[in-house]
Amino acid sequence: MGDMDRRRAGALLAAEGLDGMVLFRPEAFRYATGLAAGVATMWGQAGSAIALVPADPAAQLAAVMSDHAAAGAGQLAGVLDIRTHRIWIDAVTVDSPRTIADIDVAYRASGNVGPRPETFDRQACFRLLADLLAERGLSRGVLGIDLDFMPAADFAALKAAVPGVAWRDASDILRRLRLIKNGREIDRLRTAAACAEAGLRSMARAARPGVRVAELSAAWLSGATEAARLGGHGLSGHWDYISIGPDLHNAAAPLGEGDLVKADVGTLVDGYSSDGARTFVWGKASPLAADIYKALLEAFLAGAEILKPGRRFGEVHETMLSTMRRNGFREYHRGHFGHSVGAAAGIEEWPFLSSGNDIVIEPDMVLALEAPFYANGIGALMIEEQFLVTPQGAESMNELPRDLVSLGQA
Repeated sequence: MGDMDRRRAGALLAAEGLDGMVLFRPEAFRYATGLAAGVATMWGQAGSAIALVPADPAAQLAAVMSDHAAAGAGQLAGVLDIRTHRIWIDAVTVDSPRTIADIDVAYRASGNVGPRPETFDRQACFRLLADLLAERGLSRGVLGIDLDFMPAADFAALKAAVPGVAWRDASDILRRLRLIKNGREIDRLRTAAACAEAGLRSMARAARPGVRVAELSAAWLSGATEAARLGGHGLSGHWDYISIGPDLHNAAAPLGEGDLVKADVGTLVDGYSSDGARTFVWGKASPLAADIYKALLEAFLAGAEILKPGRRFGEVHETMLSTMRRNGFREYHRGHFGHSVGAAAGIEEWPFLSSGNDIVIEPDMVLALEAPFYANGIGALMIEEQFLVTPQGAESMNELPRDLVSLGQA
């Protein structure tokens, strides 16, 4: 099944007076059910994959999903109540066919007949959801929904299709559930961080005078992919923000003496994205760059010291910003110094290590702590690591040295 803690979900739903929640965001669908939402989600419209999460932890989860995606869900038969709808992809299962006529027989035997929609039929999906709610006695219930994802047009159609439900925004409940990670999620994030760091080692070996961002990016990806392969993993995605030299807008700049190389990178393992960064220099850094990096490292270490259960997210921001101030940065105003990591649509998950954020740090959170500085005319410098919050403090998921590493002499 999925990674959602049903007991914790039930408690949060009950506290808000909700009978359950209905999730439409593809990552939320997978989080609840453990199943891939399928290719019909590619247009960002709601309906092709829907998870019904009753407030009662003992009640069976239900899913509306495409027949194409459901083909791989056989292992959950009897555990998850799955209702399927037809999408544009035509497929059939055949047993020792000899002629085209045998294929037609297989279509008819399976009930897989008739025209298919252009993409997917949103109204058919909503009707399946309405059936589920009726069977569960929830047709006039109070249900949460991930409104931070739901397109306005789709929400209007949903309300018309299921008119008796009182819909409430459950986006915050979902975010709070996803903030605390289970062992499987932690393992994915740890693996992703290790693959990304292997890529950084590969990138450092590829550095030489004249190299450009595209070449460093390719070297990073090659190293990360190989590390995943050797570990028996497949990467479900990757990303990188690499810069060379003082002009942050020149992706074609060749690496030269004293140039900074900032690499902010991540790999995805089963949809969970790492987030980490290191800064390198070709040859010797300028005295100013060295001073900036020293201040960033001091701020980073001060922030890491605050990553403990019972402390607040805003305390981390206050501590790091005050450290930068003590090092002479009077006009440095960083909006956040990190964030949660997981399986969000983007790299950075809510909540953020930002000013005044009163969310309390708890065990089993995985947080990315970052200390960045960007200046055209100098370059980019950054330290970022993933930390698992434990009852005793914070455990880094990274191994690379935190120094400003020289890549060699020009």
